[in-house]
Amino acid sequence: MTGGVGEPGPAGGADPGPLLGKGRLLVATPQLLDPHFDHTVVLLLDHDDEGSLGVVLNRPTGVGVSTVLDEWSEQVDGPPVLFEGGPVSPDAALALAALAGDGPADPVGFRRLFGSTGVMDLDTPRELLDPRVVRLRIFAGYAGWGSGQLLAEVEEGSWHVVDSSPGDPFCPHPDKLWAEVLRRQPGSLAWASTRPSDPTLN
Repeated sequence: MTGGVGEPGPAGGADPGPLLGKGRLLVATPQLLDPHFDHTVVLLLDHDDEGSLGVVLNRPTGVGVSTVLDEWSEQVDGPPVLFEGGPVSPDAALALAALAGDGPADPVGFRRLFGSTGVMDLDTPRELLDPRVVRLRIFAGYAGWGSGQLLAEVEEGSWHVVDSSPGDPFCPHPDKLWAEVLRRQPGSLAWASTRPSDPTLN
């Protein structure tokens, strides 16, 4: 299944070069039929020879952060709900945060990905993180791919791979993110942003 860790992808040392890497976005194409990823935008958090890991940025749930992680509820960006990060480990929470300023070192519990954005450990005492955390979003679960699997999906046309912008992980209107990301791309990708969910409506 696309985005799962149970099914390994094609073996071999295929080198994805600069195309795939942490901080880049995967934008689902019409060829991707897995309902878990229909019209999704995935931020890559890790990618190497052993596999890939990311979170879906545009699947808000109806569960408020205050009901499960109340200590962080006042800091999360709106909408103040958990987001469905992917089908793997849906009971585990993963947080993306952005830091203010260029401190001498990243705070304990924060692993920088790109720019000011990184993964934050929610078990870290708040007093070690609060002063510098200016953006926060919490995800339930993640998307994972085995060795070579994601590259194979990209090559078969299931994903567009594009650059991310600093605001993407904290987009206030996640229902519009898929179209917004495509719209800012050059050429035919911008045109693809107008594709309806039901192709019979085109």
